[in-house]
Amino acid sequence: MRLGLYRRLSAVESHEAIEAFAAELIDRFGPLPVEVKHLLDIVEIKALCRQAGIEQIDAGPKGAVIAFRNKSFANPEGLIAFIREEGAGVKLQPDHRLIYYADWETPEERLAGTRDLLRRLVDIAAQVKKAA
Repeated sequence: MRLGLYRRLSAVESHEAIEAFAAELIDRFGPLPVEVKHLLDIVEIKALCRQAGIEQIDAGPKGAVIAFRNKSFANPEGLIAFIREEGAGVKLQPDHRLIYYADWETPEERLAGTRDLLRRLVDIAAQVKKAA
């Protein structure tokens, strides 16, 4: 049963599908342990990375470092606007890695902050697809 659940979870791609999966787990097994909540957060973060074209993200207490797939972003103009909006809180390095500065002391803050950042990047990347 556990392998079947892991297999189903690996195919989940949207926030709504993850919420539905969590609701099913709660219905079948009761309240979710913190570890399962973190696993669901990580599954969502991985899905958001795929949607935004992000190859790697490293999040820590001081923020995140993001590497884009093929060193490019789907909407470069939108990314530049995002960097301007954030000011000193974001920097694009010459190797095309995005540095995002934040104060995320706890693992929960890192997961939530990373998820929120990725949602913004997914929205920015999707804007170019709508225009095309």
